[in-house]
Amino acid sequence: MIITYTPGEPLPEERYYTDDLSAKEAAAIEEATGGTAWRRIEDLLRAQDPTALRAVLWAFRRRAQPALDFDEFDVPGWKRRLSAAIERAEIDDVLNTLVTEALANSEDASIDSMLPHLRRLAHDQADVDAALDALGKGHLVAGREDFAA
Repeated sequence: MIITYTPGEPLPEERYYTDDLSAKEAAAIEEATGGTAWRRIEDLLRAQDPTALRAVLWAFRRRAQPALDFDEFDVPGWKRRLSAAIERAEIDDVLNTLVTEALANSEDASIDSMLPHLRRLAHDQADVDAALDALGKGHLVAGREDFAA
């Protein structure tokens, strides 16, 4: 997952990848958020939860400032400055699960209903289309008429 921090002009946008966190850093995030399990933190990041977003940024900032205290660490204007987006591997995971469930029920409706949400979360929306193509579900790509269903 990609966490983006936009501090504002003239400072450049910063991107942090949760895959780059060490096990200790992930554990520190869990502890800082009241013992929240990592799986739940990932869910909270997808939901743009301010505490989860702040905790990940805090963990990366602690690399340069080891004494940085989570309770004192704040991100003014967090709604416009912090966001989380999913990468292609995460899109593949979600779509693989959806396709497995859809095939069990012989329907594409459950996949189709999740696509708008996946597109909003995707760092690159073209990854959603590519993942659908890779799963043999390219006919679900919006606006595609050149694909036989």
